Amino acid sequence: MKKTFQVENVKCGACAATLKNKLAPEFGEIEVNLDTHPREITLDIEESQLDALQAALRSLGYPLSTDELGFVDNTTAKVKSFVSCAVGKIEGEEC
Repeated sequence: MKKTFQVENVKCGACAATLKNKLAPEFGEIEVNLDTHPREITLDIEESQLDALQAALRSLGYPLSTDELGFVDNTTAKVKSFVSCAVGKIEGEEC
């Protein structure tokens, strides 16, 4: 079923490229909407995959907007997102 999720810390095309590249092997094609705040991702996903998606997003530094993170987890997510963004830039995507 196609679902849309709001995701934090996505700033640019490099962040979007990282999300698409890193999540595609497990979750397939992912659309990233950079025109909304918070940003949105849309993908075809089964209910049984939601926890895995949430964990994968957190590991990249892009938690769901509905995730309740404490100060340390929120700060860690922001740091991870900067690294993920840099990876996207290295792989050739512009901001």
